[in-house]
Amino acid sequence: MKNFKTTRIIFLSLMLLAYCTTKAQFTLSGQLRTRTEVRNGLGNLVLKGSKPAVFTSQRTRLNFGYKWDRLTFGVAVQDVRVWGQDASSISNADGNRLMLHEGWADLTLFNVADTTIKAKGIDLMSLKVGRQELIYDDVRLIGNLDWLQQARRHDMALMKTVHKGWQIDIGYAFNQNTDAFGYTGTGYVPSNVPAYVKNSLGTLVPTPAGMLPMATAGSASNNSSKTGAPVWMNPPTTNGGNQDYKSFASLYISKKIKQTKFSALFFNDNFGKYKLDSAGSDATGYVYGRRFVSSGASDAFNYKGTNQRYTYGLMINQTIGNASGFGKIAFQGAFYAQSGKNRDGVKMKEAYHYALSATYQKGKISVTPGYEFLSGNDATTATDEKFDPLYGTPHRHWGYMDYFYVGTGSPAGGLKNPYLKVKYTGTALTAGVDFHLFSIDKNMKKADGSFIGKDLGNELDFLLNYNMNKFTNIELGYSIMNATGSMAIAKGQATTDAAAANYRKTGNWFYAMLRFTPDFFYTKPVAIKQ
Repeated sequence: MKNFKTTRIIFLSLMLLAYCTTKAQFTLSGQLRTRTEVRNGLGNLVLKGSKPAVFTSQRTRLNFGYKWDRLTFGVAVQDVRVWGQDASSISNADGNRLMLHEGWADLTLFNVADTTIKAKGIDLMSLKVGRQELIYDDVRLIGNLDWLQQARRHDMALMKTVHKGWQIDIGYAFNQNTDAFGYTGTGYVPSNVPAYVKNSLGTLVPTPAGMLPMATAGSASNNSSKTGAPVWMNPPTTNGGNQDYKSFASLYISKKIKQTKFSALFFNDNFGKYKLDSAGSDATGYVYGRRFVSSGASDAFNYKGTNQRYTYGLMINQTIGNASGFGKIAFQGAFYAQSGKNRDGVKMKEAYHYALSATYQKGKISVTPGYEFLSGNDATTATDEKFDPLYGTPHRHWGYMDYFYVGTGSPAGGLKNPYLKVKYTGTALTAGVDFHLFSIDKNMKKADGSFIGKDLGNELDFLLNYNMNKFTNIELGYSIMNATGSMAIAKGQATTDAAAANYRKTGNWFYAMLRFTPDFFYTKPVAIKQ
């Protein structure tokens, strides 16, 4: 404890020294964000008679930045928790939820504006390495998922180039579980695996090395099962909630010509090969799961290589006019396709996604009609045609209630989503209303073999956002889901009409969020008296 206090004093002293000597190059900011929610059908329909869930979650983040000549350095440390999740006093053995959200260095290689750099030929090029957020376009496929308190980041290297108006980013990530002595090969078990799991007899046992355990409904409270779903230490809350890729390579290219921006994305994420396996005995019970790393010399499965998936496509954004005159119209169109093999090694065929929208803005009011389409699997075929929206921010696109392409699952039959959004943007106040219609693309079957209706329901979202001052923001939201009888079956909650009838078809959700984002070196301007 004494050493910890000494280290803390030294660290604070160094920070103070840095402030005094290099204030212009050193940045220090923070964020405290609390979100109180009343959930009564968020993400999935709830059973009739269920009571609403009420809780407050909190993110506390410190952002450090330093710039010197050709080097930019950034660190973001955050703590995420639910109020009351921990006892008011804990021991060191209880651990904590403090983590490194970002930690990176960005080295400038070329810069035509810097006369000290002798290398020429490229306007600007830098190499950014370390843990970092990755954000492209409207975070549809690649984003930092800032809505989630934990957010998203990647351990990767990113080569960034800007030349004659072109932006070209090349990224690469390669994941391993450990650097321990004696560990051989490059087999990778998806992160976020629990240290202990219940076996088939209900006994809590250590998770076998190299295995992702499975249990009924994927719940750690259930016994391990051959036909179960993966069990995670922290259940995923988004499509990319778990870092399950072994590696990825990415290429992003964009160019703006007058009022039109073109962008292209190529993303190749690779997943470790696995086999269904078990560990244990009849007497002690079994742990069933997906084995990604060989169990020994007697294991003949070929773990070499990966299941490679490719996502590629284009986005166009064009703006016409201006908001102060006749009005401004912003068009957006995007098309992406997927091929290769999915996480489970199944070959993908004709998986695609497209989006179209037009926003008309006149003064402080804007209106946006749009349409989203994500392909799905047909229950009458065995091919995988379901588009996976990668590591983006589903919350922003397919309804605030997070029924689609998040941790609560998404329909195997894909999604059709026409919508209308109306927004008021004032100096400090923003208000919006969104209306979504949801239906599936392909046929889905019930347990008796008959098809479900394709209409899933509609959602209405209300949002109010107010900037109290430079560092304080208040946000309120309320959403209503009006589902059909097909929703529970499409989401995998039920397989028959009788079982689906047990779920309430109306869901609602309210939240109140406070966001404080101080810049600790900010000095408020002082008016000079004349």
